[in-house]
Amino acid sequence: MDAVLNVSGYRFARLDEPQHLRDLLHAEASALGLRGTILLAHEGINLFLAGHAPQVDALLALVRRQPGLQALEAKRSWSRAQPFRRLLVKVKREIIRMNQPAIAPQAGRAPAVDAAKARRWLDQGHDDEGRPVVTLDTRNAFEVDYGTFDGAIDWRLQKFSDFPAALQAHRAELEGKTVVSFCTGGIRCEKAVLAMQAAGLQHVWQLEGGILKYFEEAGGSHFHGRCFVFDEREALDAGLASVRE
Repeated sequence: MDAVLNVSGYRFARLDEPQHLRDLLHAEASALGLRGTILLAHEGINLFLAGHAPQVDALLALVRRQPGLQALEAKRSWSRAQPFRRLLVKVKREIIRMNQPAIAPQAGRAPAVDAAKARRWLDQGHDDEGRPVVTLDTRNAFEVDYGTFDGAIDWRLQKFSDFPAALQAHRAELEGKTVVSFCTGGIRCEKAVLAMQAAGLQHVWQLEGGILKYFEEAGGSHFHGRCFVFDEREALDAGLASVRE
């Protein structure tokens, strides 16, 4: 029986004192016996944690009591064993590095399309206004190689901070299309959409909650392979089961 609850989530929000929040969350997560990673920056929070369900939920409740983080959502899955070796809580310049200070999701969220609508668009091959739909994988190349959506655009990124230059080089191929950008859990594709909007592209969307949320709500339709995750489970299939279990 799977006994370990795994959660992942992020929230772009203005955090005025990330170091103070770091100390608070580290102390509480340690006391609760949780492992994983929590990243904090002035732009928000990004977390991956695992442990027994009551303790995980207690930590999430503490996070949601912090100003700006009340609406943090966490994707949940289960495993037989603890997938993380230790607990890390860090303050960084960005919770997902893009090196584009003008791209500020905490100031306004990018437009999103949920799994059901994305699946319907992919089924029919166009959006509700008849524009052709393409999917854009914003993950690193090695992640894409584990699995991706059928026909997804893959710019062979080595790291997410390569995205702005790749967008500049390939912008023309996205013109006139509805672009659904996606990543593992949503954080990279949210910044990617704002970058595409800044580049003048109009019909751009993030896949709400990324691949993992899509698996929860739409299964594996239009997706081949598995979704790489940054812990010892390695990759998850459309049923959110680990390749290692």
